[in-house]
Amino acid sequence: MMRRLIVFLATALLAAGTVASADQPPTSQPLLNAPVAGSDLPDMGSPAAAVLSQSDEYRLGAMVAHELRDQNALIEDPEVSEYINSVGQRLAAQSAEGGRHFQYFVIKDPAINAFAVPGGFVFINEGLVLATSTESELASVMAHETAHVTQHHIARMIADQSKQSLTSVAAVLAAILLGAIGGGQAIEGGLAAAQGMAVQHQINFTRDNEMEADRVGIGFLAGAGYDPNAMAVFFETMARHEGLTTTYIPAMLIDHPVSSDRVAEARARAAQFPVHKVHDSQSYDLIRERVRVLTATGDVDLAGQYAQKIAHGGDNLGNRYGEALALMNSNRADEAVKILSTLVQQHEDLTLLHAALGQAQAKAGHVKEALATFQRAEQLFPRNVPVTVRYAETLMSAGRPADAHNMLLDLFNNVPPTPDQIRLTALAASAAGDAGDAYFYMGEYQIAGGDLNLAAQQLQLALASPHISPIQRQRYAARLEEVREYLASMHKRQVASDNGDGQGQRGGH
Repeated sequence: MMRRLIVFLATALLAAGTVASADQPPTSQPLLNAPVAGSDLPDMGSPAAAVLSQSDEYRLGAMVAHELRDQNALIEDPEVSEYINSVGQRLAAQSAEGGRHFQYFVIKDPAINAFAVPGGFVFINEGLVLATSTESELASVMAHETAHVTQHHIARMIADQSKQSLTSVAAVLAAILLGAIGGGQAIEGGLAAAQGMAVQHQINFTRDNEMEADRVGIGFLAGAGYDPNAMAVFFETMARHEGLTTTYIPAMLIDHPVSSDRVAEARARAAQFPVHKVHDSQSYDLIRERVRVLTATGDVDLAGQYAQKIAHGGDNLGNRYGEALALMNSNRADEAVKILSTLVQQHEDLTLLHAALGQAQAKAGHVKEALATFQRAEQLFPRNVPVTVRYAETLMSAGRPADAHNMLLDLFNNVPPTPDQIRLTALAASAAGDAGDAYFYMGEYQIAGGDLNLAAQQLQLALASPHISPIQRQRYAARLEEVREYLASMHKRQVASDNGDGQGQRGGH
């Protein structure tokens, strides 16, 4: 893992340096313009931009996201993704440029940690989600990581180490990511790979950068309507682990070291904002329990654990929802339907409950009732991503793939889809007999995964499909031309690089 990620990041950075002026690859995600946030923060200056342009930052961040997705390290769940991005967008919207191009992910890792990479990509471990006790605490960590991006901390770190080779810098970045994902032992492996460097300075963001991310993040937190004191509260909670045990220290403390001065400054910073009462959204409690159920191991009787909690004073919305999800996973969907039917009546405004009820009904074999539940939810929450995706999945299992295909096309013509959702659209098109759209969306799926050669093949198959309409033909041809033009530009720059240094990076993906 360590060697693979170092090589991957080295290739990414070297490629960024080689093709900095290349056209952007075909993507539905525009480039991030990450500005300075806050009135008392240092000028970014030009060194960071000279090392990584905005285009380079986005490309590097996207490659890291693709690598994690390829390793099945991300929780690809519509409900979790929608929630975590809704919180993230509230925070990123406080930045000077509005944060429109940030993307937030939850990683399948029980370690309490989070990290960000250039281009607006922020990753939160499942362990951190479960360790928080309020929505503001979760938002505080996300705000801190968002600030690392807006302040270009990785690019500035690279600029600070400009005398080192890009390969060495990639090793440091790999160590940072491995430390974020794997904790202390992974960091030690990263240090061994980055011998000869100033480890403390390189492996962790500098103390100044951490404090700066705190300051900017607290501003984001307050501006988004969360409790600005939550950052200090959460870091204090994590710091207590250090005093309680010598065998377990949260990974967050390793690469986000906490000192009394840092906590005091965070509290002082938070005190500058007006005091107002903050309430957690009900979705926070539901999503935290959803993450718990999604990441539970098969040998755990989670339904029984929830039943015990509820019987001993924990009869709240989050635990009841978690119990229903656990029952579904235990093939006790009829019991889940009873719980969720009651919860929907009590909390009709929560999309998560409608989607779960429809899924439970379908799993229990009550397909007609499930479709009725989803139809009503669509009327209440038009073009809601989790509801529409779950509705489409149920339509496909009910033998109505054409309806599912049309519904997904309507949704994703208005809302950017994730790779998994693009793939679902392709499957719906294929089941509906629309070969052209099936190949086209598989091409889009390959573009999202970074394999443009395979995407070009899928688009060629789309154009060769029988019975496609003139509009489809025009659309497929335009996308294929875009992919081919980008591949040609990359090839020219690769040849120029090979001729320039006599080596080049051959055989790269």
